Amino acid sequence: MPTFATPVQIGDAPPWLPDAPPADPDDALAVVRSWPADLRPGAGATAALWSTLASLAAHDLGVARAVEPHLDALAIRDQAGLPADDSRTWGVFAAEGPGVRLDARRADGAAGTDDPGGTPGWLLTGVKPWCSLADRLDSALVTAHLPDGGRALFAADLTTAGVTLVEAPWAARGLAEIPSTPVAFDAVPATPVGAPGWYLERPGFWWGGVGVAACWYGGAVGLARALWRRATTDDDRLVAMHLGAVDAALQDARRALAEAARVVDGDLDAGVPGSVVAKRVRATVARTCEDVLTRVGHALGPAPLALDPEHAKRVADLQVYVRQQHAERDDASLGATLAGREVAPW
Repeated sequence: MPTFATPVQIGDAPPWLPDAPPADPDDALAVVRSWPADLRPGAGATAALWSTLASLAAHDLGVARAVEPHLDALAIRDQAGLPADDSRTWGVFAAEGPGVRLDARRADGAAGTDDPGGTPGWLLTGVKPWCSLADRLDSALVTAHLPDGGRALFAADLTTAGVTLVEAPWAARGLAEIPSTPVAFDAVPATPVGAPGWYLERPGFWWGGVGVAACWYGGAVGLARALWRRATTDDDRLVAMHLGAVDAALQDARRALAEAARVVDGDLDAGVPGSVVAKRVRATVARTCEDVLTRVGHALGPAPLALDPEHAKRVADLQVYVRQQHAERDDASLGATLAGREVAPW
């Protein structure tokens, strides 16, 4: 039975890990239902949770990419005060895209409030982009536009009639087993989760974003381990130089994640909003990933990219996954937030 390599530990507490690493995303979705119910951010063990995600990512980024949104969906349901549901696999479909739109309307068409908070009987119609694993998940938390112009979060059964995958090319070589294609909804019954705007306004929105960064970090650790193995057998000063630089960058990313975990658990007052903490961490980890990708490529050359399937997959997966951080656009968002403060942030 395969076992995990050295777990990736972000804080003081070790990660929870299954007895054997899932072989692939399908295997992960088959076993994730039985994982502990307390894998939630903000419950006092956030660093351990993020270490779990990072350890999965160091093993296989596709596995982490399948597991992370499922755990995020369960955490969102918990934050909304909904009962746990470990019988289904979940995704979170909250992206928007040009030329497509998903609308929610009351199922009975009766006059009344357009506020879906706690009100059953809504229907989703339209197209939602970037729906990862929609062909294999049971359910999803989906954001949709309301008649009054607002947006709200809904839980939808992806196995019901009216849910159709839109054929679209998935050309990426990275995360090839996790296609993120559009889904069409045709009057699909849905249940509101929280009040209008709650999904984006809750503190947990930013916690989930840092959980994604923990996956990126784990992927970078996996690449760095290949560099370390080369350095232990190759007395090359340039390889050693790249290893030293990679180590420093990874430690910066690890410390940023560990500090954010303390903020999420209420053990540290960052003195700034959670959105600033999350944007800082995601930027730090993303830059670390880009640095690790470059330095490992320079140090190891083309051979592992051409001859080592595991290494080549990890490089391609991380290149795609880390682009969930929108580079200069996210830097501009962080800068605009800081520019609006009355005192300097440092």
